[in-house]
Order: sequence, then structure tokens, then C-alpha cells
Amino acid sequence: MSRPDMIDVFKPEKHTVKVMQFGEGNFLRAFVDYMIDVANEKIDLDIGVAVVKPIDYGTLDAFKKQQNMYTLILRGVANGETINESRVIRSIAEVMDAREDYAHMCETACLDTLRFVVSNTTEAGIVYDENDRFELEPPASYPGKLTKLLYLRWKKFSGAADKGLILLPVELIDNNGVKLRECVLALAKLWKLEEDFVRWVEECNIFCSTLVDRIVTGNPRDELEALCEKAGYTDVLMDIGEPFGLWVIASDKIDIVKKELPLDQAGMPVVFTDNIKPYRERKVRVLNGAHTSMVLGAYLAGLDTVGECMADPLMRRYIDSAVFEEIVPEVPLPLDEVTAFAKSVMERFENPFIRHQLLSIALNSVSKWRARVLPSVIDYTKTNGKLPKVLTFSLAALAAFYTAGEREGIKYEVRDDAAVMEFFAENASASAADLIEKLVAREDFWGMNLSEINGFTAAVISGLDDIRTMGAKAAIEKLLAE
Repeated sequence: MSRPDMIDVFKPEKHTVKVMQFGEGNFLRAFVDYMIDVANEKIDLDIGVAVVKPIDYGTLDAFKKQQNMYTLILRGVANGETINESRVIRSIAEVMDAREDYAHMCETACLDTLRFVVSNTTEAGIVYDENDRFELEPPASYPGKLTKLLYLRWKKFSGAADKGLILLPVELIDNNGVKLRECVLALAKLWKLEEDFVRWVEECNIFCSTLVDRIVTGNPRDELEALCEKAGYTDVLMDIGEPFGLWVIASDKIDIVKKELPLDQAGMPVVFTDNIKPYRERKVRVLNGAHTSMVLGAYLAGLDTVGECMADPLMRRYIDSAVFEEIVPEVPLPLDEVTAFAKSVMERFENPFIRHQLLSIALNSVSKWRARVLPSVIDYTKTNGKLPKVLTFSLAALAAFYTAGEREGIKYEVRDDAAVMEFFAENASASAADLIEKLVAREDFWGMNLSEINGFTAAVISGLDDIRTMGAKAAIEKLLAE
């Protein structure tokens, strides 16, 4: 007997289109569209999402076949329990192609009910393209598309102040809302659009900066057949993510945003604030800093995935020491709040459903160490009058990883930008002291001369010597015993 299709089992829901979403990918569907779907059920939010595919790649055939419904599976560890739950998402009202459905996209942008624009057009999506043109249908860049659609909306409603929109970019760049606003205004100037329109953009639209956090592994291609068999229906759009989620939305008009998009009232992990900086710092230092300070030493010690690190008693002590003793106390938010966040990070690292390869995290580790680890080193040293031993050792592990090139006789690939690769190639055979003295002095790498941190150079040299002479695992054992 053949398995039924999803539309034979579930019926779509009808909601008022209030969100225009640029991007049909796995992340938005497992994050924004999921939260809206839950809020539609729990607090009768009645928000339908009109999804725009902004690029030419791919098709929308699967969405149309399934009437825009799909299954989201959230699985991982939360509050000490293994979670594996599924939900049919029915918040997407329609899908359209920016090029093929251009006229309809313009009509949607001019809907009286529209209130929000969400986007996830990758980190390269929010850029000012001076070659973009207003007369294109559509303009090439995402800011170009948005500027033209806002202009059409302004025209449609004769500049009415209450027809401005709330912009919610989730692209992974700092101050994404600020940068999107700058791009729109720059294009309006380039295209010589009316001053009244520019004033309307500035005064009647709210460009929020956001921070998002959820690991989404996407469509489970290798498991899809088995998962569909278990579900009892065929769903080619099935999406998978972790239970943890966080959406920080920041604006100087945050009360308006919170009132119109009360996802928190539906139990969704949304934080509304007028200052995103401490939340960004918490994520970068705790989550990203934990990764960067752990992975290179752990890989040299014979481990391959984050899950293996969490299950290894030695590496677990290493990462717990780094996070809870050296990173968490220096984050500028209430200690209990940061500690709770750090505990959730540890659970995420333990997720049995995700095999996060250490070598994939190792990409561009020099710039990552500067952004994610160095601020904690500096603040810890100022606060305590001594070096954070694990975070300091992590730079020694970085130097060892970049110069060794092989583990147990098997070569591995180091990937970083050209200047970094050239430096380590030239100094691969240097002594620990020579290598580290040159490395810490590279202000172009670190934004400062790290030798200015009292005792830092000597401590990193000692760590690298230990790794090279006794191996990474023994060196970590020695470090934690001190």
C-alpha cells in the first residue's frame, strides 16, 4: 500500500498575510515560521507568511504541491531530557518567485494588512550595490528589492505614516537592521527618489537589529524515507532543528514591535530589547568562544566531534573550566542569566542527533579567536590580575594545530585567509618561542600586540612546548592539574 502525501493527511490553515519573508530556506522555516505557527495556535495571532524566493536557484514546486505545509522536527537535549518532537507548520500562506512572480510580489508588498518584512539572504545579502537599478524587475540585490517595494508601498498609500513596516533581518551580521536601513537610504539617494519617500523610510519604518540562535540541520536526506514512514505520510520539505532557540529583537521603538509581534506570550524564546550588544556578546563569548577555545586542542587530542568532546571526561573538564570559570563571569549580563545560558549551551553540545565535526568549526580560527576568545582573556586578566589558563592555552593549541598539519600520521587541512596561511607556512618549523613571539606581535591578526598582556607570551610558549613534547592530551591533563 502506498504512503499518502502530506496534503492527504493535513489541511492548510488560512491566516491574514502580515509577514513578507525573503528566503524559503531551512532556517527561517525552523525558526521564524515555526514561532509564528505556534503563536497562531496559542494566542490566535492570525499571521500568515508570504514567502519570496529572492534568488534564481531552486524551485517552489514542493511548496505548491504540499500547499506550503511541512513537518518540523526538533530534537536534542533540553533541561536534561532528550527531546524528539514534531509539528506540522501551517503558517506559510503563499510562496512566490521574485522574478517569475514579480507583479504579485509588488502587490503583496502593498497589502493593507502587511506589517513585517523578515529576511535571511545570507551574510552577503545586506550589501549596497551601486550597480543595482530601480527599473529592474526586480532589482538585483535584496536591499534593492526592498527599497523598490517600500517605494511602491509609499506610493500606494500616499505616504501614510501608519503604512510603514517593521523590518526584521536575521542575517548573521552585527547590527543587521542598521546596515539594512543604511543600504535602503543609500539606494534611495542613488536612484534619486523623492525626499518625502526618504523621510517616510526614516520616520515611519522600524528597522530592527536581531540576533538569532538555533542549529538547523535542515532536510534529513539520509533519514527522510524512514522519518516519513514513521510519520505515516510523505513530506519532501521536512526540516530538522534543535530544541534550543533564541531571537533577540532590538529597536529604539521596541514597545511597538513587542505589541504587534507578541511571540513571547506564546512561550516562544523571543527577547525584546533596546540594546542588543550584551546578548550578542553573550552568544559570541559563551557559545562561539567555547567552540573556538576547545576544538583545536581537542582535535589534536584525538577527538573528532563536539559530542565526543562532551563525552570525554578530560575535555569536559577543560570546556567546563573555560566556560564557567573564565568566560561566564566576564559577560556583562546578570550572572545567573549567563550561567543558565551556558548550561543550555552545554546541553546543545551534547545533542546526540548532531555530529558537529571539529574540523568544520576550525575554519578561520585566527579571526574567530580574536572575536570570540580574546575579549574574555582581556577582561578576565583585568578582573583577576592573572591569566585565564584554559583560554590562554587555547592559543597554544591554535598554533600547534596550524603548524602540525597531521594527527597520528594522517594529514588534515588547515583553512584560513592568505595572510594567516602564509605566516604559519613560514614559521612551521620555528621553535615554540620564536613562533609565539612572532604570532602574538601580529597586530593585524589580533587588533593589538598580545605581548602587552602580562605573562601571556610566556604562558602560550609553555603550552605549545607541552603540546609538542608530550602530545595534546597530556598537555591538557597537565594544564588542568595545575
